[in-house]
Amino acid sequence: MGTKSSPSDIINLKLILVSGKTAEFQFPSATTALDVAKYVFENWPEDWGSEEKADRYEVLRLIYQGRFLHGNVTLSALRLQQGKTTVMHLIQREHLPDSTNGDQKRKHKHDNNQQGTSPDAIASNTNTNSTPGCCDACIIL
Repeated sequence: MGTKSSPSDIINLKLILVSGKTAEFQFPSATTALDVAKYVFENWPEDWGSEEKADRYEVLRLIYQGRFLHGNVTLSALRLQQGKTTVMHLIQREHLPDSTNGDQKRKHKHDNNQQGTSPDAIASNTNTNSTPGCCDACIIL
């Protein structure tokens, strides 16, 4: 891990600290987020300084596309492009926030409950006392 060799399964990561300092690393695609944190902790770049270094690697967290990565997620699971550099933030945080079902909450109810129902059938089921929802098939009663 962290070597500069370039086998076909190597992922290039550019990690950014809260202070804005950056460093680049290379990892095999099977590397987990926890493995990345451990490697970076053990090979802390000199130009990052010791004042920002965590006491232990378990509190180092990766953020990718606005989401905290749990320790067991692999770089390959993120479908990162090999040969290109991917930017992630590295922060110190004791606990991850509780996971939410935000993606599931954003699904329309009609995606699951109205499959196979024609728009005419949906329209005939509307109540005149209801207000329109986020689309033509969603109604707020």
